[in-house]
Amino acid sequence: MPEVDVMIGGRNFTVACQPGEEQYLRNAAAALDVEASALVAQVGRITEARMLLMAGLILADKTGGHNDQVRALTDRIKALEAELNAARAAPAKTVEVAVIPEDVTKALSDLAEQAEALADQVEDIATR
Repeated sequence: MPEVDVMIGGRNFTVACQPGEEQYLRNAAAALDVEASALVAQVGRITEARMLLMAGLILADKTGGHNDQVRALTDRIKALEAELNAARAAPAKTVEVAVIPEDVTKALSDLAEQAEALADQVEDIATR
């Protein structure tokens, strides 16, 4: 079983772990060290047991907060998935498109022809 040397709160520890888990242990020790070092900086001299207990409690509190966020996000994802599934299951809505009356279409066509004729006249005058 491999042993890993870690430093937590300015103190060295040798900890055994399962093969292949060395980096995980180093990462966990680094997180604990951040909290323990902050405690040592605030309080000064503190017993090893109290330092580790307090740092562990701080990390447990943070983890609890993260777990609450994960639960809330998981609930939100489930709600959105249910909404999506309901939308997929609902029949497609029909959309009514207004029909343009024929006399309006004719009037627009006439206006377009007049505009083209005027454009042609302007072009003829400009090229003279």
